[in-house]
Amino acid sequence: MSAPTMVVYYDASCPLCRAEIGALSQTDAGGVLRLVDCSAPDFEDAAARAAGIDRTAMMAALHARDAAGRWHVGVDAFEAMYRAVGIESVARLWGHPWLKPLWVWVYPWIARHRQRLSRLGLTGLFERWVRREARRAAAARCRTQACDLAKPGADDA
Repeated sequence: MSAPTMVVYYDASCPLCRAEIGALSQTDAGGVLRLVDCSAPDFEDAAARAAGIDRTAMMAALHARDAAGRWHVGVDAFEAMYRAVGIESVARLWGHPWLKPLWVWVYPWIARHRQRLSRLGLTGLFERWVRREARRAAAARCRTQACDLAKPGADDA
């Protein structure tokens, strides 16, 4: 397992966020992500503080810092995070030139209402989707003799 190449700051108090990040972390066999819960009221992070980013900003949008120290926020953080673990299909969906303006427009609304959206049962949907895409990415790598992604259990199909 290599050292993490991306630090992801997420709201673990949100069931929807926790489900997606949890499913993503299970696919991170290479250990490229370091997941940091920023939901505690007294949360502080030296790297974030040095970049002028506080807990309020982190709670308003997903934040990620890559190995080069670049910060990715909101839609860009999702794209970078999925790309880091090798789930290109989802990374391309977040970064698609025609769709990205839509994601950039709708993401702040989703982030603001994430607790309510969690109660609609979307958590299971996100978990299954992430795991399915991770299995597809792993299968594609295995076809090229580069099997490096853990295969989630068969029960999350």
